[in-house]
Amino acid sequence: MAEKKISQGTKLALDLGPILAFFAGYLLLRNRTFTIAGTEYSGFIMVTACFIPLLAFTTFLLFRLTGKLSKMQLMTLVLVVVFGGLTVWLNDERFFKMKPTMIYGLFAATLGVGLMRGQSYMQMVMEEVLPMTREGWMILTRRVALFFVALAVLNEVIWRNFSTDAWVNFKTFGLTIGVFAFFMAQSRLFQTHGLSPDTDES
Repeated sequence: MAEKKISQGTKLALDLGPILAFFAGYLLLRNRTFTIAGTEYSGFIMVTACFIPLLAFTTFLLFRLTGKLSKMQLMTLVLVVVFGGLTVWLNDERFFKMKPTMIYGLFAATLGVGLMRGQSYMQMVMEEVLPMTREGWMILTRRVALFFVALAVLNEVIWRNFSTDAWVNFKTFGLTIGVFAFFMAQSRLFQTHGLSPDTDES
């Protein structure tokens, strides 16, 4: 299927919609307990159970609208299904809280493998939308890999040492703001190593 263009607003809604829905659902149900087939489930577990099909639906819708999905989107969906499913099946919220650690850890490891091979995997998938010199891509990839490691460690610290409320706020707002701030901080790198779209790097 050929790639199609959609508005940034639609893409943003599909990307962030499930996360915001999870946050809203958690606020509504966090103090409630549900009994199903004789087993008690917390509001967190029930919201997780709803989040899994919602993310699957929005990911499918994004594919239908654009004709493609990134490896990051596919990996995120798989990990949500696996860890979210374990959370609901075993009635243990710890599995879902570990999911960001696994996602960022895998991303960091993937980028790290590329760097050890002298390659920037980010350049391979993003060069068309963000033209830069090879040196710029290598610098950015190293920084992103370290940033993902930091996010994975931070997620572990927060879910293991703080309340579920704190973790949900971190997952909903902290991660989003952190990623945005990180890439804003790379503006000088983009200016120094950026290329115009018609420039052919020698």
